[in-house]
Amino acid sequence: MPVRDLDRIDYAILAALQSDGRMSNVELSRQVNLSPSPCLDRVRRLEADGYIEGYAAKLNPTLLGMGTAAFIQVTLDRTTGDVFDNFRAAVVDIADVMECHMVAGGFDYLLKLQISGMETYRQVLSQLVDLPGVAQTHTYMVIEEVKGGTGLPIRERKEGRK
Repeated sequence: MPVRDLDRIDYAILAALQSDGRMSNVELSRQVNLSPSPCLDRVRRLEADGYIEGYAAKLNPTLLGMGTAAFIQVTLDRTTGDVFDNFRAAVVDIADVMECHMVAGGFDYLLKLQISGMETYRQVLSQLVDLPGVAQTHTYMVIEEVKGGTGLPIRERKEGRK
């Protein structure tokens, strides 16, 4: 839950840092039309309040030999708390699983892999199907990434909207 309401400048700071997390405070303050000291105070407050969770570099998977992406639907054999807990505890230890989301619908989890190729895919799939509680998987190999990225659509919330 948000700790406090954000104003126009906070949203501008978030959008600018999301676009370039290495931007200097002087450049950021210029972009959001605020002097450097109050701008730095706001960034620190946004970090402390949890709006900014961290900073990272976006890496090129193809240049790093991991240019193949795949999505795997996982269906569990039972939907009980212990089966969910056991699956979550095991899947976080599989390095090639970049994302894992519990979903509502026709299956239980959606995983995103970023891998070097089919041999790695096969190894990861073997690990997944051996996890306790996994009943079924369906894989979708990515042919082309049409839109990707790590950014959120930053929009100032209107007064009275939740």
